[in-house]
Amino acid sequence: MARKEDNPQLRAAVSGPAKLSMVVGENLRHLRRRQGLSLEQLSSISGVSRAMLGQIETGKSAPTINLLGRIAEALKVSVAGLISSPGAGGTIVVPRDRATIVASGEGGFVSRALFPWGDPQNVEIYELTVDPHHSEGFDASAAGTKKNLVVISGELEVTVGEDTPARLCTGDAILFNADATHRFLNPSDKEAKAFLVITVFDGPHSRGRQI
Repeated sequence: MARKEDNPQLRAAVSGPAKLSMVVGENLRHLRRRQGLSLEQLSSISGVSRAMLGQIETGKSAPTINLLGRIAEALKVSVAGLISSPGAGGTIVVPRDRATIVASGEGGFVSRALFPWGDPQNVEIYELTVDPHHSEGFDASAAGTKKNLVVISGELEVTVGEDTPARLCTGDAILFNADATHRFLNPSDKEAKAFLVITVFDGPHSRGRQI
């Protein structure tokens, strides 16, 4: 039997930062303690300050996309596992108005998960919205991670590592290894939308995703 996605709508810079803060704070505290890490140790591993980790754990601060990725990677879990509790199996319906949404601190980059948060996924699909002239950078993902992006409206420029930027228009797609730093830029005066598919290497050294 199908069930509706039972996670609350989570928004980092859209409409419900308190809900995201509460969920992430509880999971962060649980995962950190289960791994026997102090805030100082996790700070050293993740590169996120002890003060910021403390604010996230107590629900006083909603982390941005990149912070979520850095913390998840340090804890060796997926971002999905950091944001919400494991869900039940079976067929799941994810209503549009209850999808998990995470935005950059400036709000210029918004990702909407097209899958239920919960059990770690080997394949994750997102709808991206990028404001005019906004640029969003990402740290290198786990070795073997691939990202496939297709622009559904507007334009996006994708830069991977030291490669020459690739300019994509509506209908264009790009597939790249995400184990290098990469950046998405909307060079136009209009909002851009895209679908992003992340395929994660499910090996013994796989780490958390970053979107």
